Amino acid sequence: MAMLGPMVVVAEAPAADLVDALGKAGAFPIVETRFADAADAVSEIQPVALMVADTSPAIADRPLKALLKTIETRGGPFMPVLARVEGPDMVAIPYALPVAASEPADRLIACLKSALRVRSQHAAVIRRAHSIEPAKNRPIPFTDLIEQATVLCIGRGRNYPALTTAIGERVSLIGAMSVETAGHYLNAREIDGIAIGDGFSPKVIDALLTVLGEDVRFRDLPVGSLGRTPINDERLANLVRVESDPELLAARLIPFVRLQAFESRLKRVLKSLDSEGVLDPETGLLAREAFWRDLDRAVQQAEEDGAALTIARFSFEDMTDVRCSIDAARLFSRLTRNIDFACREQDGSIIAAFTETDLRNAHVVARRIAGILRNTMLSPDLDRRTIKPTVTLATLKPTDNVSTLVARVGTYPEVAAG
Repeated sequence: MAMLGPMVVVAEAPAADLVDALGKAGAFPIVETRFADAADAVSEIQPVALMVADTSPAIADRPLKALLKTIETRGGPFMPVLARVEGPDMVAIPYALPVAASEPADRLIACLKSALRVRSQHAAVIRRAHSIEPAKNRPIPFTDLIEQATVLCIGRGRNYPALTTAIGERVSLIGAMSVETAGHYLNAREIDGIAIGDGFSPKVIDALLTVLGEDVRFRDLPVGSLGRTPINDERLANLVRVESDPELLAARLIPFVRLQAFESRLKRVLKSLDSEGVLDPETGLLAREAFWRDLDRAVQQAEEDGAALTIARFSFEDMTDVRCSIDAARLFSRLTRNIDFACREQDGSIIAAFTETDLRNAHVVARRIAGILRNTMLSPDLDRRTIKPTVTLATLKPTDNVSTLVARVGTYPEVAAG
């Protein structure tokens, strides 16, 4: 994509190489500034992206605070911030995407373009929200969704335990000790990043990266690789490489994971806006009000046509973690058939309506969904015990209405009536 719009490059000394690379990629205009003037430059120019050229800048406290405040309060679409890093250096600006100084300019440009795509999506969501309700100011800021993010950690070597600990301390973690298992989770779950540890041959890692690069779903997915094996896949825009420090790999990967989680939320919000609020932007399932409205219609239609209708309630014992509950609902949204609909209740359980489905076939559908949830979901506790959903089914009887039908699966009739 073309990088239109102004960009600000922050550097204490002229960054001719970075400015030249941006110019060749189509960025215009490009404004260079020092940290002392960076906040004023961002306020005046309103850039589409901010680049920190110095690998380890010594930033005074006051200019840094001023710049952070300007970034946080500027409004409008998300503004990507990229920072060059070297060795174990950390990034002074929160949310900045770290790019190793040793990486070629093409890698930095690819990372920037990927981040600008998220900015474009954010702008589209803002426009869509305003077009639906122009009189209502509904800001959709760049929010920190790292607590809801999920990283797939692949490995089986000496550094794998340390890598899973470093990742698991920051985000939700799914572990896989084989590429085959990793492929299963990639297709079944909403993954916000991949961390590849040691224990695999260069051919296995190359094959995995090739699969990710050839699938349009995963090209912008953050991928972190630990080890000294040379890896270079130009199709993966957000590829992070660290030789031997699991903690450093996690620190470098997390900003990209945070951005990926934000992009996933934007997609859900856009679908919710396009559906005029019918879909819940957190889970992808129906909003509760829309679910009960549709269930009432489905019951009336089934009674008129004599068609079958079965509802199921999936409850999760001892699952009190909100992040895990939302993750289960998002996974559930991937498993429902086109003719079915569902919503997440306030207690974290999921109620689903299987239209044109009798009790016998509903058992088959529910058993398949419960099996995938049981084999995929893990509790956030240290024992990593398996979550076993309890499924309660009820099929529509001639004497039923919505309240009596849902009462048989344990949902309060007054909720359904509302």
